[in-house]
Amino acid sequence: MPLWPLHLDRLHRSAAALGYTVPPDPAPPSGGGDRVCRLEFASRARLLVTERQVEEVAGLRLRTSPVPHRGYRHKTTNREWLDAGRLDAVTRGGDDALFPSAEGFVAESSIWSLFWWEGGDVAAPPLELGILPGVARARLVEVLGGVREGLLPVAALAMHGGFAANAARGIVPLVEVDGVQVVPNRGLAPLREAFWP
Repeated sequence: MPLWPLHLDRLHRSAAALGYTVPPDPAPPSGGGDRVCRLEFASRARLLVTERQVEEVAGLRLRTSPVPHRGYRHKTTNREWLDAGRLDAVTRGGDDALFPSAEGFVAESSIWSLFWWEGGDVAAPPLELGILPGVARARLVEVLGGVREGLLPVAALAMHGGFAANAARGIVPLVEVDGVQVVPNRGLAPLREAFWP
């Protein structure tokens, strides 16, 4: 569980904001191959632990959702709109949805945090858009010493070398957005290597 401290930090912050009580810090899962271990509140004070395999992802094709981003500040199971957006994107030949802000700026995907390059810097949407403060984003802040926050129109993501990240799969390049091929960036390979401690 290479990013365990970041997961626990987010769990504590969300639990405090939502009125849940975190039991004494659980030990990090150990043993076995690559897998996702999920900690979910089964009640206000009891955690349920489940596991599943990690599917490999070489690159992502995003389709812009016709439904704007609604805000998702805490990782919860109340995500029907995210799942519906992802299903819609798949029916249109994509792997996942790109949810824009109400103003048409890049927000996030259904399971990925989205990033792009501004010159030599990694940029991300501002958390004030209501996007999930994900563990992958926290890890990139650790690795890079920060990320530049900015507003990027959805149509500009492909030419800015967009990429996606989440804590289960790491950093994955975007290969196309709405049928437009994403400009590759040479800085992505070393960033992908540095992501896992």
